[in-house]
Amino acid sequence: MPHRRGVLLATALILVLGGCSGESGPVSPSPSVDDTIAIPPPGSSPSETPGPGVTTPGIRMTAVPRSDGSFDMVEDVILPEAADSLQVQVPTSGELLPGLMTKTAPRASDLQLLADDSVVPLDTSTVDTTRDLTLPTPATKLRLTYRLTGTTVRRTPQRPQRAAAALRPLLAPDEDTLPTSVSVSSGLLNAVCPLLTETRCAVGDPPNLTIRPDIPASQALVVIQLDLP
Repeated sequence: MPHRRGVLLATALILVLGGCSGESGPVSPSPSVDDTIAIPPPGSSPSETPGPGVTTPGIRMTAVPRSDGSFDMVEDVILPEAADSLQVQVPTSGELLPGLMTKTAPRASDLQLLADDSVVPLDTSTVDTTRDLTLPTPATKLRLTYRLTGTTVRRTPQRPQRAAAALRPLLAPDEDTLPTSVSVSSGLLNAVCPLLTETRCAVGDPPNLTIRPDIPASQALVVIQLDLP
């Protein structure tokens, strides 16, 4: 099964990068650690829109792309039952991306966690693998904010702004079917969900392209093509 998922993801990334063929090889972004994270405060758009992750159980993830290929990420989560521990994970490993001729090294940094609107102290604010987080008291409402780097591949010099990236929620809930929605704030050109039976999950056309909502959490891996700002 892991091998099949790897093949599917490689194929998906080749598809979304099809418009970049003929250019020089992909390069990894070089994010600046001094930049501040452009993350909306709790209660601001899009979180105020009712739906899974905001008013009902589910996950709502918003990705704000940056010119260096990194993303400012917000995950609003409502769990079906209160939990006192969470598992977090980065989008995917480089071994699943052979079609891009380079390995990615996903990393979430500057992680902040709110549980039932209270700040949760963390031993470390960086996630580059799978790890567990312990909450002081059981909670159902969560908000995770962080900077995602190392998951984007782009080609230069003809189209330096054209890129592909793999996105998935940092939170790995116990409930595999928890409805998950992923949105990209700007520049989205295509989206493929390699773990779904119908892999193309883009809805509409640019510049109003969106990603299919309510994907089961265990399958909420989205490979996007976008123009970086």
